[in-house]
Amino acid sequence: MAFTVVACSGISSTGKLTAQAGTALLHRCGGEIEACVGARAAALEDAVRHADRILVLDGCEDCCGMKKVRALGVEPDLHVVATACGIKKRGMDDPQYAEIECLAAAVRAAMGECRK
Repeated sequence: MAFTVVACSGISSTGKLTAQAGTALLHRCGGEIEACVGARAAALEDAVRHADRILVLDGCEDCCGMKKVRALGVEPDLHVVATACGIKKRGMDDPQYAEIECLAAAVRAAMGECRK
């Protein structure tokens, strides 16, 4: 059963990071991730309703992605927060490659724990 990633996709550095890490994971994890959708996307409700499993990827402790998913009456299978992984929020700067890799690795580790 594959995950649908819901990325908070905010305008802060960590919000942009979730969208970029989600897209990178979609391309790298063939079969394990079936879609990546932004929490602000019009298609969010449809994507969540048809998902096998849901992984919410939030940029910071505001947990905007989690709030949007829960507002639809859905509890995600996994929740990863970039700042909890040691990534610093840097205003509206663009994410750095190392941050994308760090967050992608944290997501893959969480997915691995979920399979156990």
